[in-house]
Amino acid sequence: MKLRHAVAAALSTTFLAAGAASAQTVFNTSSWLPPTHVLSTTQAAWCDLLEKESSGRMKCNALPRAVVAAPGTFDAVRDGLADISFTVDGYTPGRFINTQVAEFPFLGDSAVATSVAYQRIYNKYFAPLNEHRGVKVLGVFTHGPGIIFNTKQPVASAADAARLKFRIGGGNINELSKAMGWNTTLKPAPESFELLSTGVMDGVFFPDESIASFRLSMIKHATTFPGGLYNTSFVFMMNPAKYNALSAQDKAVVDKISGETAARMFGEGWDRVDAASREGAQRTQGVARIQADKAFVKAVADKQDYLETKWAASAMVRGLKDPKKVLAEFRAEIAKLK
Repeated sequence: MKLRHAVAAALSTTFLAAGAASAQTVFNTSSWLPPTHVLSTTQAAWCDLLEKESSGRMKCNALPRAVVAAPGTFDAVRDGLADISFTVDGYTPGRFINTQVAEFPFLGDSAVATSVAYQRIYNKYFAPLNEHRGVKVLGVFTHGPGIIFNTKQPVASAADAARLKFRIGGGNINELSKAMGWNTTLKPAPESFELLSTGVMDGVFFPDESIASFRLSMIKHATTFPGGLYNTSFVFMMNPAKYNALSAQDKAVVDKISGETAARMFGEGWDRVDAASREGAQRTQGVARIQADKAFVKAVADKQDYLETKWAASAMVRGLKDPKKVLAEFRAEIAKLK
């Protein structure tokens, strides 16, 4: 009798364990950047937090390579080729308009401040307009301040920049470059090494982080701007069918670590790597840094003023009421977070 009870208890424990294992939700994550890049590592850190907060009911499986090239990532997550990933809104020109508010010049020198402020503005004004329809938005964020990097000469003026060819990532910086009369080409970030090493391009517009992340050892000159020449708007997202299939308890866990929590994680990671890359580029590559003077800043600001008016008109068509007020509120929110 005792043996029978012992066997029954053992079988019950086995079945319960099997049931628990089968109930675990696994999210396939995709990254179009190297596994060591800060966005890849932050996505992995978010997944670790997801597993911890759900007591192991949810976990991630990092796919060995990106399911699609960077510009196709949004649609890949929407269609279920990956469950979780991130992308640059500007990689698909014209698709996202409201998000350009996070890409304007002179916003701030900290990715944490701009990312958290952006998330707050997104929640209040942009999420209800559903511009990212088709995915479950886990968070929005920006990188650190954008810088002009090149392999050839100091860039101390708009005219200096006009003599060179640059890779850019899209969004507002694409429009600003055209307005400034600069020779720029829209390409995904991972192509930068080849473009520079072969001489197809003379430089890139990037945050400090990218010099180390993409091993751009050929870079010799950098021009910084107060608050950055530009920022880039990113969206961190989940396949909606995967989210909708979760229990109410697990949806609550996902929601808890989304929004500002996710935005802050990405921003903190970027600020940390920006600082390390900046120090390394100066120490090992001898990158010469200059700051844009008042005349250069004014030349950019004059062109950007028109672009912000143009953006406001387009944003109103997409349903955003009083875009200039939203932009002013965004800048004020960044200032509070500094």
